[in-house]
Amino acid sequence: MARFDQQVAIVTGSASGIGKEIAIRFAREGGIPVIADLNLDAAQVTADEIKSELGIDAVAIEMDVTNEEQVNAGVDAVVEKYGKVDILVCNAGIQIVKPLVDFPYDEWKRLLAIHLDGAFLTTRACLKHMYQANYGRVIFMGSVHSKEASVLKAPYVTAKHGLLGLARVLAKEGAAHNVTANVVCPGFVRTPLVDNQIPEQAQELGISEEEVIKDIMLKDTIDGEFTTTDDVADAVLFFAAAQSNVLSGQSLVVSHGWFME
Repeated sequence: MARFDQQVAIVTGSASGIGKEIAIRFAREGGIPVIADLNLDAAQVTADEIKSELGIDAVAIEMDVTNEEQVNAGVDAVVEKYGKVDILVCNAGIQIVKPLVDFPYDEWKRLLAIHLDGAFLTTRACLKHMYQANYGRVIFMGSVHSKEASVLKAPYVTAKHGLLGLARVLAKEGAAHNVTANVVCPGFVRTPLVDNQIPEQAQELGISEEEVIKDIMLKDTIDGEFTTTDDVADAVLFFAAAQSNVLSGQSLVVSHGWFME
């Protein structure tokens, strides 16, 4: 039997990048991925791709993770269609790079809303169904910046640290209902989110884009390599397949040794 045979997995921000790879991997192992994304057209393309290439059911839903009504309606629609939600992967996120002294308050609030409010709203919407079923696996997409700090990334670092706290509370509250919570903490992955940072940091720091990659992003890795979407998906599926509460509340760093604990 496939590892995620007919399990329903909502993955936010999964029309592209890390989230798309996670959704594809769930499908390859028998799961039913729900492509929840702000861009419904792109989400539908990903869902159609999964259905046509893998022969696995997949569904696209439009979801602004900062919109309480849309989140609740989206999760309820999934449960109405499939009767359950087994797994939630809170992956939606953005990056804004600026010095703290110049950081606009509206951009600070926007980033925190997507990362933290979005994780809270989607988790809360899923929990009532998971508690009723006495089963659930919640995985938050953290970062090495859940453990470390970097210049120019004050709200991102703040948000990613916050996800550790949210997961730890959920681990304690969810244990009685067989619901686990974990955080996957990737290093730099060559997604559009990271690619956009390279010229921004080069401009802010007055260095070349090659220097940003070599001397900032990959400086502290053990081999000078970027983390891949496949690496991150491995860690997410590891936690999603947990058979007990033994690892609930824990985080896993996936970063080519950039951060070790």
